This record gives sequence, C-alpha cells and structure tokens, in this order.
Amino acid sequence: MPQPTPARQTALELIDFIDASPSPWHAVASTEQRLLAHGFARLEEGDRWQLAAGGRYYVTRGGASLIAFVLGSRPPAESGYRIVGAHTDSPGLRLKPRPAMAADGLLRLGVEVYGGPILATFTDRDLSLAGRVVLRTAAGPQTKLLRFDQPLLRLPNLAIHMNRDVNEQGLKLNKQTELPLILGQLGEGEDAAARLRQLLAEAVQGEAADLLGWELAVYDVQKGCLWGADQEFVADGQLDNLASCHAAIAALMAMQQPTASCVAALFDHEEVGSESAAGAGGSFVGDVLARIGLQAGADGEDRRRALARSFFISADMAHAYNPNFPAAYEPEHKVLVNGGPVIKTNASQRYATQAETAARFMGCCEQAGVPCQQYSHRSDLGCGSTIGPIVAARLGIASVDVGSPMWAMHSARESAGAHDHGYMIAALTAAFGS
Repeated sequence: MPQPTPARQTALELIDFIDASPSPWHAVASTEQRLLAHGFARLEEGDRWQLAAGGRYYVTRGGASLIAFVLGSRPPAESGYRIVGAHTDSPGLRLKPRPAMAADGLLRLGVEVYGGPILATFTDRDLSLAGRVVLRTAAGPQTKLLRFDQPLLRLPNLAIHMNRDVNEQGLKLNKQTELPLILGQLGEGEDAAARLRQLLAEAVQGEAADLLGWELAVYDVQKGCLWGADQEFVADGQLDNLASCHAAIAALMAMQQPTASCVAALFDHEEVGSESAAGAGGSFVGDVLARIGLQAGADGEDRRRALARSFFISADMAHAYNPNFPAAYEPEHKVLVNGGPVIKTNASQRYATQAETAARFMGCCEQAGVPCQQYSHRSDLGCGSTIGPIVAARLGIASVDVGSPMWAMHSARESAGAHDHGYMIAALTAAFGS
C-alpha cells in the first residue's frame, strides 16, 4: 500500500466531506461545521449586519446555498472582490411528494430525474435517501435533516435474457415506468404511503401525523476511496461538484488578512438551470456583495467601482480525456487527470472565460506552482454550461471558468485525480490573495 502523502491526505479529506454530504442540504451543513471550526460567524439574512474589519462570516439561503467571506484590509471600491463560485447540487433522482406505490406485494417509490444523470449507473447499486423533512411542532413547522446510512432502495436491472441487445444498444430506462425504486415488501392490506411516512418520521424522531413534506435525494451509500496502482485516483459520488465546493472553502479558510475581500459562493440548483431564489441566477450573491459594500460605507458609485475591480472564478469539474473513447474529444484539447486545473473556453459563452481572464488564472496557477490545462469541447457536440456565464452577466465582472479534470461526469460513481484536488486548492488560494 502506498504511503500517505500530502496530496493523498487532501484527497481523503475531500472524500470525507463528500461522504458526509449526501444531499445539497447536508453539503451546506458540512460546510458550516468546517467554517465554524475556523472562526467564521453565521449571519442571518433577516438581521441587520454589523461586520467587523477583517471579519470572517457566512450566510445561507434555502438550506442548500451558502456564501462565506473574509473582509479585506482595503475597501471593495479600491480593491474589488475575489469570488469563487461552485454548486452544491448533483444530478440524480429525487423523491416525489407522494411517491409510495404498491403492486405485486412490493413497495416502490416514484422518483423524478434531477438534472442530467447517467441513469444506467444507478441500477444495481446500494441506494438510500438523504435530504430534509418538515415536521409540525407546537412552535410551527420545523425542518430537520434526514439520512439513512444503510442501503434502503434498489433499481434492479433487467436480466440480459429479457434484454438481449443491452450490450449493443445500451441500457435505456423509461423515466416514468422503469425508475421507481424498490423499498420493501408489503404485508397483505398494508398501506404503502403509511409505511413510508412512518419510516421517515422515525428517522427524525417525529410522528408520522406531523410529517408535512420532504425534499429527498437518492444517493449511493458506498463510501469514496482512493484507487489505482499508486492510489493516484479518487472514486466517489458527487465529485461534480462537491470537489469544487470543498476546494473553494479550503482556499477561503486559508486567507488571513487579505487585501481584497474574498468570497466563496456555493449555489443550489445549478444542475437544473440556476433560476431560483437560492441559485446563481437569483439575487443571493448580489445581495451579499451589496451588504458588504454598505458596511464599508459604499454608495452606488462605489458599488459599481468594486464590481469593476473584481474577479470571479466559476469552479466546476472538467471533462478529462478518456482513452477508451478518443473520438469524444477535441484532439488539441485533451486534458489529463492529475494534470492540474483546467481552464474551460467556449466561443458561444457556455463558459465565461475570456483571453484576459484565462491569462489571469494562469498567473494564479504559476504563482501557486501548479500545472494548468485548457479545454474546449468538440465543435460537433453540444457543450454544457456552468454558473460562470450566469454570474458574469448578473454582476458584470471579469470571469473565468475552471475545474479539476474527472471521468464519468454525472455517473453515480465518478473518478478524478488524487493530486488535482490539492492543485485546485492551491490555485484558488493564490487567486484569493491576488
């Protein structure tokens, strides 16, 4: 077994973070724990803010979005902001409001597809539920996090004897009829909905009659791990994009008395378009920046000066070259696992990168002493997008899209490089200090 190294230790810390964060709401809760342990104070959006010089703060919205910041020694109008954005949500399956289905002696749960997962990768895996539920209490509705650690659900594959072309045609699943997940067997006359409600209520030490609603994601309970001959790779769910969230917060926590105010913004709903109150298309980051500026005595002119001097890094995972599928890649833009942070460019503005902002991030990598790569999508394939163009358009600030290279993006089990995570943290730390 290879000996632990700083790179592997950083990768193991990432795995621990992901394994503690099976839903966007858990990801924010895990991030809060890290921030509180490093001297950050929680703010509430509904309170009047009193920010101290050099202070370290964070605020949440919607339970699954979080913005943390460290105030700089110079006012924002003079130094601008250094902002790193990422997203807490991952593609997968979400439980419907009334999911319980009884047929053939089985209790199945109806699900919706969230974002663009590779559905076939969810078959034959040890699945469970995580998210949040709302309970009726004497003081009013109360929200609680819920997580089942044990395997609870399964999506059994159809045997090859009934699907002879599966290896040639690929596994195709009807989203309505073939995705319901098996939860258990039902006794004769047993009510499916009542069985589910009782299970959920007991998990949060409540009463089934008090269960008002839920937002629950399906997740794979298999823990993350290092793999490869030298343990040089990482395997886990939700690397896209909890790896970027972890890197952004790690870099922010390393900031001690920065010149410019540094901000890490973690948004929900990126995988479904970001157009929500808590998403990157909403007002969250603009509201926080405006309130920071007000604390510094900024007027409307100063707020615009601050944005003009700012730099935004959209951190979202990148497509690493997969040698088994060479035809899927732009020949001159093959990015390699463990080859360092990737700058992503698209002429149609699916990414926010411009030549000047790319050069600026290259400088951050050079300062950090880490390698840097560039990615462009094949011209005959549709290109995905990120929060980069959304935030750039909302705020009007110089922006770049970057990410760590990974394989099997949007699979239930993704892979990345053990060294790349440390590279990204180092690059983002340099960017915050620039």
